[in-house]
Amino acid sequence: MKWHWWEETPQSEAEYAARRGRMVETQLQRRSIHDERVLAAMRDVPRHLFVPELFRGMAYDDSPVPIGYDQTISQPFIVAYMLQCLKLTGSEKVLEIGAGSGYQAVLLSRLCRKVYTIEIIQELAAQAGKMMGALEIRNVRIRCNDGYLGWPQAAPFDRIIVSAAPGHVPQNLLGQLRRGGRMILPLGDLDQRLLVLHKSKTGKVYRRKLVPVKFVPMTGLAEKVN
Repeated sequence: MKWHWWEETPQSEAEYAARRGRMVETQLQRRSIHDERVLAAMRDVPRHLFVPELFRGMAYDDSPVPIGYDQTISQPFIVAYMLQCLKLTGSEKVLEIGAGSGYQAVLLSRLCRKVYTIEIIQELAAQAGKMMGALEIRNVRIRCNDGYLGWPQAAPFDRIIVSAAPGHVPQNLLGQLRRGGRMILPLGDLDQRLLVLHKSKTGKVYRRKLVPVKFVPMTGLAEKVN
């Protein structure tokens, strides 16, 4: 992980906005992120509000940022890449596993119709819920639970995005994916890759491996069945 302890924290929202603009240009547009809706969301959503104050000077760096409880907010490029891979049009119902501090859920709220997000750490779930309220986000529901179980009461989902790495594809989640839907997740222990799964209209599942990544492991039930 790349640390910039010496980086000065911006003193105004205008400075943060300028950093966001540079982040989008240098980290996303120059590295194959071309979905205009994803770029606009990344340009508009104040990422620095979702990290501890101590690390706000790092919020727009090309690296993950700690958010406490041994968790991180993912590198901006990886967030944008995963969102782009979902191929969202705005009409979808999306399940997010691993809300963290709520940043990705807020991005999703601008890209789809309804977001259901699960966070296993109670303190982070509460923090994310407060951010949703502060930003007046109305199309996101959050619960504190084990993401391995999914959210069966709200299934099926058009898209599922997982922000912690299990050792195998959770069948609970795959079962909650609508036919014609897509799921993206990091898969593996030490050697992780992003994996996209597409469920056809007949229910057959197709898999495609993408880029190498490094995510925190999925905890809870996922640890017991790996």
